[in-house]
Amino acid sequence: MLSKSLLPVRALPLALVLITAGGAPAPARAQGEPLPRDERERACWLQHTRERTQVRLNEPTAVEVVNLRDGDVVRSPFRVDFAIRGMGVIPAGKAHPKAGHHHMLLNTPLPLVPGEKIPFNDFHRHFGKGQTGAVLALPPGKHTLRLLFADHDHRPYYVFSPELRITVTGPREGPPLRINPGDLAASCKAWYQDELSRPRPEGQRALIANLRDGEPVSSPFTVRLAVDGFGVAPKGHGGPGLGHFLLDVRAADGRVVQALDLAHGATQVALFLAPGSYQLRLRFVDDSGKRDLVPVSETAVQVTTQEKL
Repeated sequence: MLSKSLLPVRALPLALVLITAGGAPAPARAQGEPLPRDERERACWLQHTRERTQVRLNEPTAVEVVNLRDGDVVRSPFRVDFAIRGMGVIPAGKAHPKAGHHHMLLNTPLPLVPGEKIPFNDFHRHFGKGQTGAVLALPPGKHTLRLLFADHDHRPYYVFSPELRITVTGPREGPPLRINPGDLAASCKAWYQDELSRPRPEGQRALIANLRDGEPVSSPFTVRLAVDGFGVAPKGHGGPGLGHFLLDVRAADGRVVQALDLAHGATQVALFLAPGSYQLRLRFVDDSGKRDLVPVSETAVQVTTQEKL
């Protein structure tokens, strides 16, 4: 049996809010994570933008690990980001016909009996609080992982991700990995895998997980949303520790060109935008849809081209 290997995202106290001149509370704001400052690291990050943001229409409902790929080499602990398309996220115990919660299968195959509840053990990890990701601490060596989406009673929808084979090299200690100009391709690959799997600092936040502030993109593109310290639930099914996403797309002149209320518990959207500069304003709100649970996150993107699907 595996030892206790999953590190939950630890909640911290709610962020302070600002007070407007009229005395009403206004949410604090947080800027999206910036592009790497190092020229080589920035180039390495940007060469993978299309892969991270590609719109896939071949499967209307699909679940995937979005920051890891088969064969990746990582240090421990490492982050795993979840994505579900075509359904919403909701905590265990809350029945909903178009929503469920994530489970991770570690070093074990898919269940053989359809409709059988997913067991609770070291090989079957449950994210019944509506989490959008997790941090794993695994021993050095080769491991497999797969996401399996299930209903309120832990019975699989049989919506699952491909099995990923990863290698853990050792503990995440010492300085961050750097790109070596003398071995550009290999060191870029190692740096990128390490960067994608790097755990975020402790705290409560909502963020766009697959884009950096100021990143150029081709339209259409996928925006993947994450929240740390809270779970996701469709509107009408929330409660303490739960919320849902609102996403405004603002043009350069401040106009809201799209206002998306993901009240059904969705954690990703596909945006179809004309070339130009935009600000993606992400909120994570309580069940009323009015109170911000974390600071508003703002990420600038530059749509450079439009592509045909």
